[in-house]
Amino acid sequence: MNKILLIIKREYLSRVKKKSFILMTIIGPVLMVGIMIVPIWLSMQKTEKQKVEVVDESFLFTGLIPEKESVHFDYPPITLDQARKGFFDTDYNAILWIPKNVLNGGQKGIKLLYKKQLSNTAQQHIQYSISKMLYEVMLAENHVNIDFIKDAKDKSEFSMLTMQVDEEGNDKKTNTGLYMGIGLVAAIMIYFFIFMYGVQVMRGVMEEKTSRIVEVILSSVKPFQLMMGKIIGVALVGLTQFLLWVILSTTLYSFASATILRSIDIKQNVAKEEVIKIGENLDQTKMGKNEDPNEMTQLWNDFKSVDMVSITLCFLFYFLAGYLMYSALFAAIGAAVDSEADTNQFMLPITVPLIFSFGIAQTVMQDPEGSLAFWFSMIPLTSPVVMMVRLPFGVPAWEIIVSMSLLVLGFLFTTWLAARIYRTGILMYGKKVTWKELGKWLFYKG
Repeated sequence: MNKILLIIKREYLSRVKKKSFILMTIIGPVLMVGIMIVPIWLSMQKTEKQKVEVVDESFLFTGLIPEKESVHFDYPPITLDQARKGFFDTDYNAILWIPKNVLNGGQKGIKLLYKKQLSNTAQQHIQYSISKMLYEVMLAENHVNIDFIKDAKDKSEFSMLTMQVDEEGNDKKTNTGLYMGIGLVAAIMIYFFIFMYGVQVMRGVMEEKTSRIVEVILSSVKPFQLMMGKIIGVALVGLTQFLLWVILSTTLYSFASATILRSIDIKQNVAKEEVIKIGENLDQTKMGKNEDPNEMTQLWNDFKSVDMVSITLCFLFYFLAGYLMYSALFAAIGAAVDSEADTNQFMLPITVPLIFSFGIAQTVMQDPEGSLAFWFSMIPLTSPVVMMVRLPFGVPAWEIIVSMSLLVLGFLFTTWLAARIYRTGILMYGKKVTWKELGKWLFYKG
């Protein structure tokens, strides 16, 4: 046991001191927080106002297309030919042409001519505004009560409240979208960590084997002790990096919340107040008042209702057990080959279950209680990813216990299997190994 501890210490210290480990530990949280914060910050930045010259031959939209912070409309009394002739001598970014017969099938002929590509936001605003106004004009032309249609539409739109009922009859509010997000993130992290650290074990074994250092090491320890020491050592490196990511990410996000997100929230509240103050018609005022400023607060409350303690503990278990199971197989591959080019034929069968489990994650999220989700959360080779996808939706305790038990048994079996290959392959040089040869190594005695 002391020898295994020495190997674990050597593997752990040699890896955490590497520049690559330190850089990834710092860069990882920065990237994760940046992915969450930067898009929000960019969306709040003011864009250059784009001017559009409207040539409305139908006279239905003149002066009526709603302005936007990034789009301004002018309605000069000219024809399309006149607008095109002096287009490049003006400061207009685009010409919007609306034909006379726009109500009689001419809407397909509406054109937006531009010098340079307009922003996607501006194009969508123009298309949506024209479409909405055409709809209302057509209703009015046919003497349909527009206010009644709007009122019916507003009253018919709703957000369905989903509740989970437990065996005691208590109701618990649920948020399927949030659960899907948590499950997917957890699955990605499990997949990423198992693959990344498992490959590190394989490469570490290969390096020691090709440099012949392993011959010196094996004079003092048994092959099984060396293999377990490397696997556990790298596992501790992974746990250290994960915990540091959690701490740094939480710190960075707290700082961003107190600075960047707070300023964004203030801007949003000011903008909402301005919309209410300057709303010139009833629709604008209603729109400003009906916006829900507590949407993010509600999402946060839903997040707090999730049992993150249980999910985190299960994450740590499935990460460790899944990693130990797969890394034993990766170690066996590293011991069996002499170069990384030779690993391809052995890597595919091992990684297929892991890749497959990640591939069916979307299906599992759509039906977390289905038979597909159940069985693949029980099979040891796929349960680390699939069970993490299911957990936020709520999984019976007995299913979790069975899944964990089977994963532990799977780890013990793969470790025994890998140890049989490792003890022979680690001292085998210069020979092209086949699957048949690996099968023989399993039954070697001694």
